[in-house]
Amino acid sequence: MSTQMRVVHTTEFEYDGSAVASYNQARMTPATGPGQIVVHSRLEVHPKPWMSEYRDYFGTHVIAFEVLDPHDAMSVVATSTVQVDRGPAAPPTTPWEAYGERAIADRWTEYLVLPEAVAPPPDFVDSVQGEARAAGTPGGAARAVCRLVNQEIDFLPGSTDVRTPAAEAWRQRAGVCQDMVHLAIGGLRSLGIPARYVSGYVHPSADPVVGETVAGDSRAWLEWWDDGWQAFDPSGDAVPDDRYIAIATGRDYTDVSPLSGIYSGARTSRMTVDVSITRTA
Repeated sequence: MSTQMRVVHTTEFEYDGSAVASYNQARMTPATGPGQIVVHSRLEVHPKPWMSEYRDYFGTHVIAFEVLDPHDAMSVVATSTVQVDRGPAAPPTTPWEAYGERAIADRWTEYLVLPEAVAPPPDFVDSVQGEARAAGTPGGAARAVCRLVNQEIDFLPGSTDVRTPAAEAWRQRAGVCQDMVHLAIGGLRSLGIPARYVSGYVHPSADPVVGETVAGDSRAWLEWWDDGWQAFDPSGDAVPDDRYIAIATGRDYTDVSPLSGIYSGARTSRMTVDVSITRTA
């Protein structure tokens, strides 16, 4: 049975002085695709900006905007209503030898690279290879790698930031969902399995009450290629269900950052973020 969710994502900036120009890109609009349909979405920015829209290389809806009038504060509010109906996870079907063929290795080559953000440390690679041998199939190995990350990494907010590489999270055995996803992605890519980063939201209740607005969780999970994209949330040790809303996909967090940009004028700024989510049907 499908679920309808309404998400309001508010980001506010306060500047010490006046910002005379601000140029930004927002990746805050949910994606219509397998398992979810966007019913309505809008992005509101104050002060009123100039806006343009496009889809990036990975298919994410991007709204670019600029505020050129002097301002000491800025707010960005993304409101979306999404119908979610995710089916059960498909069984593994792709054999190991298929991952070396052009149909996969060339087609998804950008999801096989190992930049610093996801590069796995050698001892983690050893563990991943052991999990792969025990699992037998690539799909089974992918699930095992995700569960290994879940078991070994303690969820500890504040232990890392958006620039922390996966290797550091593994070394300290602590991080947040972004770190777990980066680490699992690096492990899968080291096995030759294409894997990509997914950003979005999740309702925190296992059984959301219709009409009740709660604080939503920004969440990251991953997808690997197995005759289609198969999703898993390492931090929750679960296959994403109808409580999950996907926003963007990319090679790692840098491709899916909800809001990025530059400004001039004021020396420093403070940012606050609030996400609320309501099951509407």
